[in-house]
Amino acid sequence: MMQDQNNTEQACPCQSGKPFMMCCAPAINGYRPAKTAEALMRSRYTAFSIGAVDYLIHTTAPEKRQPEDQEILNEQTQITLWTKLEIISTQLGQIGDSEGIVEFKASFETPEDSGTLHETSRFRFENNQWFYVDGELNLLID
Repeated sequence: MMQDQNNTEQACPCQSGKPFMMCCAPAINGYRPAKTAEALMRSRYTAFSIGAVDYLIHTTAPEKRQPEDQEILNEQTQITLWTKLEIISTQLGQIGDSEGIVEFKASFETPEDSGTLHETSRFRFENNQWFYVDGELNLLID
């Protein structure tokens, strides 16, 4: 379930405490790439929250993209309400690093259930931008 982000003062869904327009919007709108692996992870969480499917595909490592991604992500973003993000830890993923790992928990609700996605994600920096590579995940349904 996409959240409205037209209000420029609205808090960013990534729960950084910053307004959306000063936090994840510049990356999602293509004005400024995420500077760190954590920033990319936060912007991807926000993209899932607001239904920015093109951004999700564009920030996935090219070799991991699948032809059906657009359809699957469109469906997921329509039925899922992301309610909370908690960063557990980060390893590397800073300016100057070529890879990074971010462990996080993301809570969600769907028409059928609610739960928490606990993921350890791998990121890679190449061609002056961070990409999501893959992740080990554990899905906990309430």
